[in-house]
Amino acid sequence: MAESGRRNADVISVMGMGPHLRRRWQEENRAFTHEQRRASDVSSGFGVMSKVLRMMLQSGILAVGAWLVINEQATPGIIIAGSILSARALAPVDLAIANWKGFIGARQSRRRLQKTLALLPDAPGRMDLPAPSRALSVDRVSALPPETTDAVLQDVTFTLEAGTGLGVIGASGSGKSSLARLLVGIWHPARGAIRLDGATPDQWPAAALARHIGYMPQSIELLDGTVAENIASFDPDAEADDIIAAARAARVHDLIVSLPEGYSTEVGENGRPLSAGQKQRIALARALYGTPFVVILDEPNSNLDSEGEEALTSAILGIRERGGIVIVIAHRPSALLAVDKVLMLAAGRQQAFGPKDEVLSKVLRQTSANPGALKVVQTAEAAKA
Repeated sequence: MAESGRRNADVISVMGMGPHLRRRWQEENRAFTHEQRRASDVSSGFGVMSKVLRMMLQSGILAVGAWLVINEQATPGIIIAGSILSARALAPVDLAIANWKGFIGARQSRRRLQKTLALLPDAPGRMDLPAPSRALSVDRVSALPPETTDAVLQDVTFTLEAGTGLGVIGASGSGKSSLARLLVGIWHPARGAIRLDGATPDQWPAAALARHIGYMPQSIELLDGTVAENIASFDPDAEADDIIAAARAARVHDLIVSLPEGYSTEVGENGRPLSAGQKQRIALARALYGTPFVVILDEPNSNLDSEGEEALTSAILGIRERGGIVIVIAHRPSALLAVDKVLMLAAGRQQAFGPKDEVLSKVLRQTSANPGALKVVQTAEAAKA
């Protein structure tokens, strides 16, 4: 809660959330203190009980030893030996009680680790395939988010040839970002198949597949490191020419060299703070690094100004011109200017797929009949005009 408040300090201050969040923090802290006190009381209770039982047992051993000595059935040394042996026998019990919290934590960690390893089985060794260069096909794909039973995508089918640009549109919650997670391999299809030049992505080794797919997520976070390291995805063998080529393809080279230390400028958690638009443009260069065959951009212009949107359009056209495939998930119409095909999703189902003009005109007619639906398409037509 503290970390979330730190990241959103500006909004909390401007929107007057401080007193409310402070009250919530106090309630959470009181609940934590109460549970901690309960745990401490239980632990102390077991500790006191063990000491009482130990003292009772030791007293009983001494009493039995004294009775045996008085009745001449044992020597006085048996009393000392019995006392020492009883203390040694009870030591593991005291140690277990003192370390019970750590034992419980270790057991819970073991269960979580087993569950994680079950979800991520060891991938068998795979032979590297030739770099894809012809087509991306999606055949009746359905998707289930991890640990859920409700499908967020159902029976999505399309094929994209090299040099194609696809715009994915639809209302919020229609499954656009879920489709992106499927295409980049974060999720696996519950049904159907995704193929690159006829081969499913899991036929490539993970490191090799990463060279053929570029991804720009909806939420942009730069990691702690330099601009160059972020663009190259922290590849230790990255060449300067490749990093600069990716930056030029995203038209962010001039912005980077204007920073105090250029490509060596530290960014991320402990580095130089960048605006949301600057982060987005650097993330675009990261997605283009290595000239991947398929580039997937999720809301790539959400924080861009007019100059950034021009750079985005140029980057999309550049991908298509070199024979790559680019998929743009968008709400704002400017992101669709450089694509030639459009896929429309609604409630996780494919509604339309085809040439951009044909699909947008079809959706525009639906929008005219239902003024509350997909207003972005109307704006897109206006932008085209």
